[in-house]
Amino acid sequence: MYFVLVSVLACLASCHCFIERDEKKENHCGLLQHWIESTLVSMQIIKKGFHREVETTVELSPDVHSGVRVLLLHRWPRGVYVDPYQLASLSDLNDWKILLDSTIDLEGPAHKTTGFVTFVYPTPDGPTPTLLKVTIPIHGRYHEPSFVAETFTSVEIEPPELLLWTEKCIPLNNVEPHDVMEAPCTHHNSSSCQWVKQQHQKKERGPVNVQFPVVKLYSSYSGVDYRVPLDASSQFTVIFSPYFCSA
Repeated sequence: MYFVLVSVLACLASCHCFIERDEKKENHCGLLQHWIESTLVSMQIIKKGFHREVETTVELSPDVHSGVRVLLLHRWPRGVYVDPYQLASLSDLNDWKILLDSTIDLEGPAHKTTGFVTFVYPTPDGPTPTLLKVTIPIHGRYHEPSFVAETFTSVEIEPPELLLWTEKCIPLNNVEPHDVMEAPCTHHNSSSCQWVKQQHQKKERGPVNVQFPVVKLYSSYSGVDYRVPLDASSQFTVIFSPYFCSA
């Protein structure tokens, strides 16, 4: 009788622990969903010419827990590139770290390259502040020369996708309308985690169009006239003649 009573008590204690653990997990998952819905993300592009800076500001909920990690996923078009060496020096001076999904061609023109993805970790170590700012320098690629009237081309820069993660909510279930996405846990890229991706502000944060100069071609009797606009009111001209190029 005593043995049976002890077994029943042990079973009840075990069930209570499982229920309490599930309730805590459900509570943290609910909080994670609340935090990502209340987080604001804004982006602006500063500077002019071929060299710009993308400034991203993340405003987290004041009640966000310190164990929550933030990830900004940038999907860059082929019309721009980032310099890995420049980013490495900047990340050493700042709190954020960055991971590239592919090797970056620093010299290729836009029509011979492809887009790429960067994973930015604003706070890789330590507690997560409620206000995060990340500035990433980008550079415009040279675009294919054209005979059309336009002297500038427009490159569309999408705002970054916001992802949140906490080890207290694993695995992720029932986070609709948000999606669950696999992404590297840290910038070291040694393992992957399930992140919650923000959805509800997608329509409010539209892309930003950046203008870059394009080489303009003009036919002439002596060859082809290449003009690259420096700004809206000036341009320089270089003339290549087939007679000069003949051996």
